[in-house]
Amino acid sequence: MNVSDCIKMRRSIRKYKPDHIDHSIIDSIISIASYSPSWKNTQITRYIAIEDPSILKKIADDYTPVYNSNIIRQIPMLVAVTFIKGRSGFERDGSYSTKKGDRWQMFDVGVACQSFCLAAKEQGLGTVIMGIFDEEKITELLEIPPERELAALIAVGWPDDDPQAPKRKAVTDLLEYK
Repeated sequence: MNVSDCIKMRRSIRKYKPDHIDHSIIDSIISIASYSPSWKNTQITRYIAIEDPSILKKIADDYTPVYNSNIIRQIPMLVAVTFIKGRSGFERDGSYSTKKGDRWQMFDVGVACQSFCLAAKEQGLGTVIMGIFDEEKITELLEIPPERELAALIAVGWPDDDPQAPKRKAVTDLLEYK
């Protein structure tokens, strides 16, 4: 599958088969996602693959809204995407490199999340990136160390749905030349 087709075919999947995902597939996806660009090559993104049914149930029941918990109850794996704080967008002395302050870290994580999802698509897996959850409680549950921050959750599994692409805006609406 070429990059253009992968981008055009990738969808946010919300219905999954319960089938197990082999660790070698996830290792391969992370290997590809590790090539995502990052501020001064800081490579701040870290992943936690959650397969334990009791942890998945706790996150679904207690720490996510219904529309996300319904997804989590189906999946064999949830990936918590974290990042090392204070590196991307920062100088060595801890000051910000740009007026964007600490927001550049989320940009880098977003790029890595998209790379993860595209690499998963290439392997036949479906994904959906979720951003609404109880960050504090999940951070505590997963024992994420204080130097890292939870940025997103990605549902991962074998799709049980093939949604159509939503309508896209015209290039003339998205692009201007000066």
